[in-house]
Amino acid sequence: MSVPSTISAAAIDVAPIRFVDRTLANGLRAILVRDPRVPSVAINVAYRVGGKDDPPGRSGFAHLFEHLMFKGTARSGPETIDRLTEDVGGFNNAFTTEDITNYYEVIPSNHLERLLWAEADRLAALVVNQDNFTTEREVVIGEYDQRVLAEPYGMLDELVNSEAYAVHPYRRGVIGSPAELNAASLDDVVAFHATYYRPDNAILVVAGDLEPERALEWVERYFGAIATPPSAIPRVTAVEPEQTAERTYEYRAANVPLPAAEEAYHIPSAAHPDAAALDVLETLLGSGRSSRLYTSLVYEKQLASSTYAVADLREQPGLFGVRVTCARGVELERARAALEAELDRVRAQSPDEVELERVRTQIASTLVRSRQTNNGVALTVVRAATERGDPELVNGDLARYLAVTADDVQRVARTYLRPENRTVVEYLPQ
Repeated sequence: MSVPSTISAAAIDVAPIRFVDRTLANGLRAILVRDPRVPSVAINVAYRVGGKDDPPGRSGFAHLFEHLMFKGTARSGPETIDRLTEDVGGFNNAFTTEDITNYYEVIPSNHLERLLWAEADRLAALVVNQDNFTTEREVVIGEYDQRVLAEPYGMLDELVNSEAYAVHPYRRGVIGSPAELNAASLDDVVAFHATYYRPDNAILVVAGDLEPERALEWVERYFGAIATPPSAIPRVTAVEPEQTAERTYEYRAANVPLPAAEEAYHIPSAAHPDAAALDVLETLLGSGRSSRLYTSLVYEKQLASSTYAVADLREQPGLFGVRVTCARGVELERARAALEAELDRVRAQSPDEVELERVRTQIASTLVRSRQTNNGVALTVVRAATERGDPELVNGDLARYLAVTADDVQRVARTYLRPENRTVVEYLPQ
C-alpha cells in the first residue's frame, strides 16, 4: 500500500502565481503577472501554431515563421526587436514546438511599453516578401542539416515521430522537410501567415515589474486595433488510432558511432489526469545519474553509454520515450534486454517510498527553479494556457506531483508501457 508523501507542498516556498487575465475584443488574450522584486519584465507572445499545424506537404512552415518574424515590418526594419532588447541589456529569442510558436523578450521594466508596441507591430505589419522567404528558408534548411543530418543521433527523433504516429500530424518533424520547403511558394507562405498570425490565436503573457492596469492600457492601445479575420482558425482534429501491436524499424547511417534504440509508447495529453504520474515515472526511470536506467545500464552493468526517459506531454496525445545508446563493444540486443528488464521491474512492482521521495524532491526542486525568473514564470503560464487550457493550473502543480503515489507510478507504467503500445526504432552504424 502506498504511503502519502512526507514532503509538504505548504513547506516548500512556491508562491502562487497571481495574474490578471483579460481578453481583448479582437480575441487576443493578455495575462499579466506582477512581481516587483526585480526591475525587469519578461514578455512571451505564444501563437497557437506549431509543427502539427503545418499544411500537408509543407512541413516546417511554423518553424519558418519563427525566423521570418524577426525580418522587419512595414514600419520598422529588420532586427528591430534585437535593438530594442539587446541595446538596453536585455535579450530575446523564439522557439517552435509541435503545438505553439513562442516569442519572448526579457528587458528592464522601463522599456515594457516599447516592446509591447514592437510585438504588436510585427503581428500587424510583418513584411513577408520573396527575399525574406528565400533567405529564411535557407536558414531553416541549414538548421535541418546541422541538427538532423550532421548530429550523430539527430535523425532518430525524426524517425521516432514519423513511425510512432500513423495519421496524426505529430508524425512530421517540427524543423521541416527541406524538399517540402523548397517546393513551397511565396503564396503558400503568405496564406499560412494570414491563417494563424492573428490576435485571436495569440496569448500574451507579461511577468515582472509592472502595474497591471497600466500594462493593460498599453496592450489595448497597441494590440486592440489589430483586426481579426472573419474566417475560423483551422484546428487539428485527427485522432491517432489505438496501437495494438508492437512495430519495430531498423535504420542505418554512416555517422552513427554506437548502436542505439528508442521505444516510444503512446500516452495521453498534458491535460490528462495521468500526466503528473507520467512525469514522476520519467524522473524515476531516466532523470539524472540516480535514475534507474542510468544506475543499472550505465553504472552497474556498463552496457550503455547513455540512457534517458521522457514523458513528452503535448496539447494532444504524446509519447513516452525510453532510449539506450550502447557502450562500445556492446551489442544492441544485450542493451535492449537490460532496458526491458527495468521496464518489467517498474511494471511489476511499485517503487519503495525512499526512492519515490527522492523523485518527488527532484521534481519539486525543478519546479521551484523554473519559477525563479520572470521568463520562467511567463513560460510556465504559457504552457498551462496552451497545453492544458487553464493558466490557473500552475498553482496546483506542486500538490499534484506530491500526491502521486507509488501505486500510481506502477499503474501508469502498466497502462502505457505495454509492448503492444510501442514503436521501436533501432539506429545502427552503416
